[in-house]
This record gives sequence, structure tokens and C-alpha cells, in this order.
Amino acid sequence: MSEPLIELKGVCKTFGQNIVLDHADLTIYRGEALAIIGPSGTGKSTVLRIIAGLLAPDAGEVHVGGQLRKGLIEDAADPINISMVFQQAALFDSLTVEENVGFLLYQRSRLPRRQIRELVAQRLDMVGLSGISDRYPAELSGGMRKRVSFARAIMSNPHNPKDTPDMLLYDEPTAGLDPIASTVIENLVRHLNRQGGCQSYVMVTHQESTIRRTADRILFLHQGKVQWQGKVHELDSTDNPLIRQFLSGSVEGPIQVIG
Repeated sequence: MSEPLIELKGVCKTFGQNIVLDHADLTIYRGEALAIIGPSGTGKSTVLRIIAGLLAPDAGEVHVGGQLRKGLIEDAADPINISMVFQQAALFDSLTVEENVGFLLYQRSRLPRRQIRELVAQRLDMVGLSGISDRYPAELSGGMRKRVSFARAIMSNPHNPKDTPDMLLYDEPTAGLDPIASTVIENLVRHLNRQGGCQSYVMVTHQESTIRRTADRILFLHQGKVQWQGKVHELDSTDNPLIRQFLSGSVEGPIQVIG
């Protein structure tokens, strides 16, 4: 197994009276495609936000690139670069596609506008969206907005290699999309992985097609802990009752249905 990029050790997180993570442990390795699955409300998106440094655990440790993180990402830079693709794309409605994708470079670099536009065009081409730089998010379909958010996530300054993401975090990127649009996004995730957009990623999803097309390893999160983990092909052979119920969609089983 390659070196760990992220380690969560005994991580706890509570919102009000709701215990979301209960001494959870998980490890994410360099170069792997990992999916975190499980019922709604079991803390999958919370795990992503803790990994990204957007949310601090109540207890436990978060190790990033072998170093203990203290506080949030704004408190101290991580030794690796983590980028996140949010479920709702989170584009700025008042900015064009070019301005959205190149936002960090416009804000934080001294690159000339012409070079930023060229870099934006390259990233849009990688996600199959050439020629839409001057459009606004309202002019795009849901699937196109998702792909624009992918282009923004892999944008980096060529003069600062540290800007290149070491890990991408995807929060349900196919949620709300039709089956064809979902396939486009799933193929894009793998394409970016192969073409150097990012070699390591974590996918949170409920959708079985997304699990099978984008992941190599699976973590099943339930009741605040990782209850099962294995390779994708092991989903079909495991007798774990949680996995069997989750994949079948049955209301009968150890996963309690919230009425």
C-alpha cells in the first residue's frame, strides 16, 4: 500500500444532540480512488469537510501528509493541496465561466489575464466544455455546471507547482442528474484521474453506478463509524448485512428507516 495522504484517528463530531462521527478511523492512500458510501445523514459530507479543513472535529486527530493538522485550513497551510467539488457546483452566478474557473488565479496570482484565459481554456477542454468561457452559470445545464466546477477544482498556477491538487474531494457530483448526465460525470472523474488532473480522490455518493464506475476501494459509513471496507468487486460477494441492505434498497435490515 502507498503512503497515507489522510488519516482520521478517533474523530468525533456532534451537531446539537446528533452524534455524526463517533471515534471514526479512516485512512486514504496516495493514488487511490476511494468512495465513501452509506445511508443519508451518516456523516459522509462531514468527513469530506473535515478532510478539507473546512470543519474541525470535536475530538480525535486529523493527519494530512503525515502531519497533525491543528485547527482549520485557514489557520495553517497543509503539506498537501486538497481541492473540493461541492454537490451544488457552488459557482458565482455574477461571474462568467472563465472568471469562475480562473477565480483563484485572478485573486492570488500575478499572471497576466491573457495567460489565465489560456489556462482556463485548457481546463475547460479537459472537461469537454470548449468555447463556453463567456457564458454565465444560469446559461448552463446542471451537468455543465458540475463540469465547470471540476475545471475550477483542477486549476493551478504553472509557476507554483504547490497549487496543483494532490487530492480531489467530490461531494455527490451526480446527485440530481439523469442517468446519461451521470455517466458523463462518472467518465470525467476517471478521465481527469488518468490525464493528470489529480491522482487521488475521494467520492461521496449514494448512486450505485457512480460507486462502480469511479471507485477502486469502498468505505461504508454508518452510526458514526466505518462499518465495512473493501474493493468494489467485493460488494457483490460480501455477506455484510449493511451492504446487502444498502445495495438492495430494502427497508428490512439493520439500517433503520427514518419515517
